[in-house]
Amino acid sequence: MKIKKLNVGEEGLNRFFGPLEARIMDLLWSSEGMSIKEVQSILNQDNPISINAVTTVMNRLLDKGHLSKVLIGSGRTQAARFSTVQTREQFLSEQMKVLSQGLIQEYGSLVVSHMINALEDVDQELIAKLERKLSEIKKRKKP
Repeated sequence: MKIKKLNVGEEGLNRFFGPLEARIMDLLWSSEGMSIKEVQSILNQDNPISINAVTTVMNRLLDKGHLSKVLIGSGRTQAARFSTVQTREQFLSEQMKVLSQGLIQEYGSLVVSHMINALEDVDQELIAKLERKLSEIKKRKKP
């Protein structure tokens, strides 16, 4: 699922989500699934937050396709359990792919040039991985 708005000035998950959305996603990624009440209870430990605010945000995350909901029980004891659709790693990988492809398509060599310059600050294993990938691409592109 493609994020429609990237918050460039933010860090971490706040680049992709609003602050409350990011906190909720983080909680759900570290669990096997939770009810709205369970999420609200944990969030309430840091800052008071209403059940209505948590309900609204979790339903928005559900509508956006980031969460799934399973109904457990029946009648008055029925409860909804929410879980993430993707793991944190799957989500971040997908977003990075979409973002990098979009930047390369739109800005081409300028983006690649800046990425290459940024390699000066990364560890050697990442550079070795990049070299292996470039070799694979070169072999496939030979006529």
